[in-house]
Amino acid sequence: MAGPLVRPRRLRRTPVLRRMVAETVVAPEQLILPVFVREGLTEPKPISSMPGVVQHSRDSLLRAVHEAAEAGVGGVMLFGIPEHKDAEGSGALDPNGILNLAITDVVGEVGDALTVMSDLCLDEFTDHGHCGVLTSDGRVDNDRTLAVYAQMALAHADAGVDMVGPSGMMDGQVRVVRDALDADGHTDLGILAYSAKYASAFFGPFREAVDSSLQGDRRTYQQDPANGREGVREALLDVEQGADIVMVKPALAYLDVIRRVRDAVDVPVAAYNISGEYAMVEAAAAHGWIDREQAIVETLASIRRSGADIVLTYWATEAAGLFRG
Repeated sequence: MAGPLVRPRRLRRTPVLRRMVAETVVAPEQLILPVFVREGLTEPKPISSMPGVVQHSRDSLLRAVHEAAEAGVGGVMLFGIPEHKDAEGSGALDPNGILNLAITDVVGEVGDALTVMSDLCLDEFTDHGHCGVLTSDGRVDNDRTLAVYAQMALAHADAGVDMVGPSGMMDGQVRVVRDALDADGHTDLGILAYSAKYASAFFGPFREAVDSSLQGDRRTYQQDPANGREGVREALLDVEQGADIVMVKPALAYLDVIRRVRDAVDVPVAAYNISGEYAMVEAAAAHGWIDREQAIVETLASIRRSGADIVLTYWATEAAGLFRG
C-alpha cells in the first residue's frame, strides 16, 4: 500500500531544517528586561516569589544592565522603590528620587546600547499603593492623577530616559503625557503605553517585588479579565493620543487580546510576561515537573506568535542566549 503523498514531517527532520522553516523568531533585541531598584540598598535583595529576580542597589543595577546589553537585549524597563511613601507619591517627582537617579545612572552607563524605559506610575510611591492620588472618600481621582503623571514624565525626561511607560490605566494618560513632553521640548521622547492592562491574579509576586502597600484592589481602573474588545478599544484610544507602542499586560492569559490588538493598530505591540507567569514556570521547574529552558522558549515564542513585536520578560538576558543557541 502506498504511503502518504504529503508528509509534513519532512520539514521537521533535523534541527537546522526546523530552524530554517520556523514561522516565529524571537530575537534578543525584541526582549525588554524589567528591573527593580530600591533606595537604600547596598546589595541586591532576593524576591522570594520570583526566584532569580532581585531588588537592585544602584550599583548592582548597573551590573545587571551591562549583562543585558552584552546579551543583545533591546532595552530595560526601570521600576523604582523608595524608602518613604506618602499619599501623593511625591517621591516620584523628586529629581533625587530613586527612579530618577536610576534612569540617569543607566543612561550614563549603557544608554548607547539599550533603550532605557521607565515605569510612569505612582503605585510604588504611594502609601496606599494605588496608581494615582485619592479623593476624600478613597477613590482614585483620574484627572488629578493625570496632572501628576505629566510632572512625572518631565522628571523622567530630565533624567534622560528614552521612553516612558504610563501604566496606571487612567483615562487620557497618554494625551496628557504627550502634551507635557512636547510643550517642554521633548518631542522625540517615546511613549510605550500600558494600553490593555488587566486586573489580574498573576500580578501577585510583583507586589513583593515593589514592596506594595496596596489597600483594596485596582478593579475600578484596570480592565476586567472577561473583556477582550475593551482591550482593543483602549489600545486604539492610546494610538489616537500619541502612543508610539501599545502594550497588553499580562501576556499568557491574554494571547487573544494581543492578536486582536496587533490586527487593529499600526504601531508596534508589546506584551508583558509578568511576575506570576514567571513564577509559575520557575516553581514547576524547581520541582522537576517541567524542562525549565524549554518552557522559557515556548512561553516567549507563544507571545511572539500571538502578535507581539516586543516582549517584556524577567528572562530577557538569559533568553537572549537561549534563542541565539
